[in-house]
Amino acid sequence: MTQCRNRKDTDEESNKESNKESSAARVISLLKSVFKHEEFRGEQEKIISLAMSGDNSLVLMPTGTGKSLCYQMPAVAGEGLVLVISPLIALMQDQVTRARSLGIRAAAINSAMSKQDREERMRKLEAGHWQLLYVTPERFKNPEFVSALNEYQKKTKIQLLAIDEAHCISQWGHDFRPDYSRLGEFRSLIGSPPVMALTATATPAVQKDILKQLQMEDAVVFAGGIERPNLALYVHEVYGIDEKIRGMAALRHQVPGSAIFYFSLIQTLQKVSQELSRLSVPHYVYHGNLPTEVRHRNQKEFLQDKTDSGPLMLATPAFGLGVDKADVRLLVHAEIPNSVESYFQEVGRAGRDGKSSQCHLFFDHDDVSIQMEFIKWANPDPSFIRKVYQLIKGNPLQVEQQGTEYLSEQMNFYNKRDYRVETAVNLLERWGCLIEKRGPGTQNSRFPYSLGVEPTDDMITDAQVKQRIKTQNEKLLEMVRFASLDSSVDAPKCRMAFVLEYFGQFQKTCGICDLCQKTSPNL
Repeated sequence: MTQCRNRKDTDEESNKESNKESSAARVISLLKSVFKHEEFRGEQEKIISLAMSGDNSLVLMPTGTGKSLCYQMPAVAGEGLVLVISPLIALMQDQVTRARSLGIRAAAINSAMSKQDREERMRKLEAGHWQLLYVTPERFKNPEFVSALNEYQKKTKIQLLAIDEAHCISQWGHDFRPDYSRLGEFRSLIGSPPVMALTATATPAVQKDILKQLQMEDAVVFAGGIERPNLALYVHEVYGIDEKIRGMAALRHQVPGSAIFYFSLIQTLQKVSQELSRLSVPHYVYHGNLPTEVRHRNQKEFLQDKTDSGPLMLATPAFGLGVDKADVRLLVHAEIPNSVESYFQEVGRAGRDGKSSQCHLFFDHDDVSIQMEFIKWANPDPSFIRKVYQLIKGNPLQVEQQGTEYLSEQMNFYNKRDYRVETAVNLLERWGCLIEKRGPGTQNSRFPYSLGVEPTDDMITDAQVKQRIKTQNEKLLEMVRFASLDSSVDAPKCRMAFVLEYFGQFQKTCGICDLCQKTSPNL
């Protein structure tokens, strides 16, 4: 009897191995036929295999190195739905369009679409039509959506819950969102499916918090691949806008190819744009004061520009989210970013094709105080946000005609650097309380938003605001340390080594940054 039982066990193990080999062969075939890639990059194959085995994972991968493939492949190769949590409604349509171009049955359900469209997509969800579905975490607070998911699971399963920008879960991260922190709770509402949490920027403390919040401390962590050996990092200490402009103009002439110049202040961007125009340097611009249609047009033209010198974009940091341009050879920060996470995410938009690219930061000590003010204004208290929403709701005509100027006037403050109204509007859009209008008629609108859901008390609290301000100031201090490495005694004498150490990884020296070279290019 024992011998028979052992023979049976052996046969089962043999079948499992055979199934694994068959599944792996099918994945390789789909990689070539559907995704048009000859081979996997980095640890993609291991991450996909783990997901299809039903195990949890936390994936740290640099921007532009193929995170989306890690959850798109299970949607194609596996059985059941892959549900993707995405932080921004504005990015979803691009992600859905790309997935559909690959033949994947993909959709998004969010507050920006009509009730009729949402209901139609939820009917298809219940019927098991979708392979890949994008939602924001706020969607889980909708009973009809949860009900549709539960109806779906009576027929088949949610094979994977993929959480993009997973650092938003942690209050220690640089882009905390309250409803992201509830994803562990939301996950339990839909039967606790396997999770793949993905981010390009998470310190060891944030990684630990992500695993705790998602109730998956036993997850496999893939954290070995955030280094970008093709990026040369430089910092130039400057004084005043004129020195920055001379430096940027020089870099534009010295480094051929596509380029992005990032600005924290729109007025700095506009002044640089005027000077570059005076110097006959062609460029595009992208910032929040432009009409929606103009921003979208400039982004599209930048991506499609095939001029010999390569296009140049002057932009605020929002530009680049979901923008797929692999050949950016030069990336410049005109002002110091607010954190190492933001900095590394933004420089990660350069050199996605693996070729050498330069990333330059112009460090003016006065810019640190500007970022400190940004932190203050970027964290308005809950009562302020609710008041802004009620003003928009109660005065639609005035808001439509005068935009945020009307809101600022009604809130009774005139400090030019007090951006709390703009921040409140951005937060309300992020939470689905405001919905960006698109299409004809919105091009000249001073306030291109319609009302969404009412803001709720659990979206943000006074205690969260105080903790956020403290955490963000600490992160800004680390960014200042990075910019001051050449004068610091105890820090690594390599820019990239500092960044990797910040994220809990270690590297001797990169060999190509300004500190490794000991000299910077003449500007």
